[in-house]
Amino acid sequence: MAFINSILDDFFWRALLGGVGVALVAGPLGCFVVWRRLAYFGDTLAHSALLGIALGFLLQIPLNLGIVVTSVALALVLVILARSRTLATDTLLGILAHSALAIGLVTLSFMPNVRVDLNGYLFGDLLAMSRHDLMWIYGGAVLIVALLVWLWQGLLMATIHEELARVEGFAVERLRLVLMLMFSLVIAVAMKIVGVLLITALLIIPAATARRLASSPEQMALITVVIGIMAVSGGLSLSWHADTPAGPSVVVTAFAMFLLVYGAVRQPRS
Repeated sequence: MAFINSILDDFFWRALLGGVGVALVAGPLGCFVVWRRLAYFGDTLAHSALLGIALGFLLQIPLNLGIVVTSVALALVLVILARSRTLATDTLLGILAHSALAIGLVTLSFMPNVRVDLNGYLFGDLLAMSRHDLMWIYGGAVLIVALLVWLWQGLLMATIHEELARVEGFAVERLRLVLMLMFSLVIAVAMKIVGVLLITALLIIPAATARRLASSPEQMALITVVIGIMAVSGGLSLSWHADTPAGPSVVVTAFAMFLLVYGAVRQPRS
C-alpha cells in the first residue's frame, strides 16, 4: 500500500496512469470512429465540452459531469435533426460544433468571478492529474470496456452493414445511441489528457495507425490500445525532457508513430 501511495504521490506517475487509462478506452472507440468515419462527430462533441465546463461552473456540479451531460444532449439533438433530413449531416455537425463552443465561451464571459484556465481545458493539463481525476478516468474506463465487451458483436455488425444487423435482430438505433454515449464519456475523461482541441486526434491517430497493421477488427482494437499507451509514454517523456506541453506532445508522438508505420508498411493487410 505504501508503494502504491508513493506512486500516486508522484505527479509524473499520476499523469502516466491517467494517460494509460484513457488509451485503454480511446483505442477501441477510436476504431469505430475510423470505421464509421465519425471524425467530425468527435470534433463536435469535443467542442461541446467547453459548454459543459461552463454548465458545470454555472450549476456548481462536477465539470466532468457537465461535459457528459452536454455531450449527450448534443448527440441527441444531432440524431433528432438528422432525421428531418433538411440539412446534410456534415453541415449540422459544423453548426452544432461551433455554436456549442461559442455559447460556452460567451457563458463563461458572464461569470467574472470564475477564473478559468482555458489553455488547460483546450490543450490539456496532464501533469496536473489528481487522484480524483484517476478515479474518474478508471471508473469511466471500466464502464466503457464492459459495454464494449457486451455489445461488441452488435456494434461491429451495425458498422459493417446496418440492414444486415437489423435482420440479425440487433437494435441498430439503440446501439448507435450507446456508442454516442460512450464517445461522450471518453471525451469527458480525456479532456484532462490532451484538451478539448486534441481529443479527436487521440481517438483517430492510433486507430488509423493500427489499421495498417491489423488483420481483424479485434486485433486492430488491441493494437490501437498499445499504440495509444506508447504515445502517452513517449509524449510524457518528450514533455519531461524538452519542457513541451504534455497534451500536444502526446499527439505529436502518436503522429510520429503514424508516419513511421505508414512509411514502413507499404500495403495494408486488410
